[in-house]
Amino acid sequence: METICVELPDSLHKNLKEIADRDSITINQFIASALSEKISAFMTQEYLEARAKRGSKKKFLETLAKVPDVEPEEHDRL
Repeated sequence: METICVELPDSLHKNLKEIADRDSITINQFIASALSEKISAFMTQEYLEARAKRGSKKKFLETLAKVPDVEPEEHDRL
């Protein structure tokens, strides 16, 4: 495990401490969880961008053409 030193504005530290206390977790646990969420969001974006580059409009339209042209069921109507 690594240790890092981060300088935070006093107001941010106060809010961080209040939220961590409210959730009965340590500031370290809160920061690790928040950082994990942010990293996951970035990795998901990169994954989706890579998938989009592999996409094919032609294949999409071919697949879409296979969908039957019928009215939606009652519970699916807007």
